[in-house]
Amino acid sequence: MQTPYRDDSSLSTVGWVSYILHLIVAVAAVIPTAQASILLLLLAFILDMVKRGDAVGSWHESHFSWRIRSVVWAGLLYLITAPLWLFFIVPGWIAWAAISIWFLYRIVLGMVRMNRHQPV
Repeated sequence: MQTPYRDDSSLSTVGWVSYILHLIVAVAAVIPTAQASILLLLLAFILDMVKRGDAVGSWHESHFSWRIRSVVWAGLLYLITAPLWLFFIVPGWIAWAAISIWFLYRIVLGMVRMNRHQPV
């Protein structure tokens, strides 16, 4: 049985575009005065969801899952900690800062691994 042709350069391009969009949002989340549009994150998320099937069986597959899980977990954590902003501003700020730093860490780690052509 022959394996279907896989265009790894295309997957790399999609991966880098997605990581860069994630990075813009992650850096803006860590810097208090910076603002990045949630649309950039949604665009990257949709791109990852659509192209994830093309990466099945390659080292790129883990990167698609990594980015998708990062967004989902960060979103859930932001939602869970949102009530802190209503009652306790400082703990809310600390929680959101910690989530943002964690998200930035995951994106940078993914980019480093992708640059080395390694799964995450």
